[in-house]
Amino acid sequence: MLRTLFLQAPSFDGFDGGAGSRYQAKREIKSFWYPTWLAQPAALVEKSKLIDAPPHRQSLEDILPLAKDFDLVVAHTSTPSFASDVKTIEALKAVNPNLKAGFIGAKVAVDSDQSLQRAPVIDFVARNEFDFTIKDVADDKPWGDIAGLSWRNSQGVIVHNPDRAMIENMDSLPFVTPVYQRDLKIENYFIGYLKHPYISIYTGRGCKSRCTFCLWPQTVGGHRYRTRSVAHVIEEIAWAKKAFPQVKEFFFDDDTFTDDLPRAEAIAKELGKMGVVWSCNAKANVPYESLKVLKEGGLRLLLVGYESGDQQILHNIKKGMRVEVAEQFTRDCHALGIAIHGTFIVGLPGETRETLDKTMKWAAKINPHTIQVSLAAPYPGTFLFDQAVKNGWLDAENAELVDEHGIQIAPLHYPHLSHGEIFDSVESFYKSFYFRPGKIGAIVAEMVRSPDMMKRRLREGVEFFDFLKERRTAAA
Repeated sequence: MLRTLFLQAPSFDGFDGGAGSRYQAKREIKSFWYPTWLAQPAALVEKSKLIDAPPHRQSLEDILPLAKDFDLVVAHTSTPSFASDVKTIEALKAVNPNLKAGFIGAKVAVDSDQSLQRAPVIDFVARNEFDFTIKDVADDKPWGDIAGLSWRNSQGVIVHNPDRAMIENMDSLPFVTPVYQRDLKIENYFIGYLKHPYISIYTGRGCKSRCTFCLWPQTVGGHRYRTRSVAHVIEEIAWAKKAFPQVKEFFFDDDTFTDDLPRAEAIAKELGKMGVVWSCNAKANVPYESLKVLKEGGLRLLLVGYESGDQQILHNIKKGMRVEVAEQFTRDCHALGIAIHGTFIVGLPGETRETLDKTMKWAAKINPHTIQVSLAAPYPGTFLFDQAVKNGWLDAENAELVDEHGIQIAPLHYPHLSHGEIFDSVESFYKSFYFRPGKIGAIVAEMVRSPDMMKRRLREGVEFFDFLKERRTAAA
């Protein structure tokens, strides 16, 4: 077995581009997701090591001395970080010329040939669902025999092996939390709407929805929700509770944990017996009775992708959601005391100045506890990317998705709506939502009730205004 280093390379300061982040960019409030997509193959490879540089504030100089200790480095990459990640591999190979290097992630899953052509220093990429592909490489199997691998042979020719079948038995994947314990400092992972410290894991992969912008189902996970058994999930949570007694919340990062409601309810009932506080991703269509079961089982918060308050835009992106259903769902959550972190996207197909204003007013009306506003990001491999290229909404100048500081740009533009107008709407959206007397009062009341929350919100406020200042500078 090759001595294997799993790496999330150093990047922009505060850049949440890790192998668990859905959209790689510098956030308005500094946050870091766990590198679950790296930790999972790391759990399959004995005596491997995982380095997640950004949240641990590790620079290239910090990791270069380790290059001589390994035979193989497997790095996660993304569209925004690709060029920077290639430079990191070049530096590691300068220290250890015998080091073999490969990339994983949505970027190379859908663009394996071009990725290898653009980066001669990379020896291979693992396509699509890559866990066992990487295990085969680490086991030193002949590369020509490894399904799902694209690689460069001794003559420099790029070879694409047959695809690897999707994993059907999700219980065949080992727990990721022992890798977290071995290699990560969990206190370095922070998400503004989750209790701190938190831990996130996947209990399944894939999503039944067909949202045109969503990255992982269209590139790696697929559109079938393949799940771990209830017993397997509960066993890992029980293990993690003992290993990390300081953890205050578990987050299930499945694309849509509520896609299988009977299973979600069964997991909730077991978590309730254990006294676990947990949160998850959900679609805004969960009925009241199911929400009640989840709440009684320890559910604290739902991360909900509302995206827009305009029904036509929701149709345009194939969201499969009715505005009135989302409104009833939100009222039910408020009634049950389930917090909601609502996510919205500006600049989607069909967006106008009128729909932007409509969505801002709708967000205030349904009033989730907190919100996140993102710019529409046409990642390669998604329907939205192909649609944007075909219609001339995306030009090469704005196709990198982030600027040189890691801040998300507005890559899409329309005849009636410019890059600048879409970019500026993010700040307008945040101000219209948070600078309301009722919302300000609720935040102040929350801070008064909890000294810890007061420290947290004050810090987040400083970070938020610094972020807005940085955005304005970038736009100037």
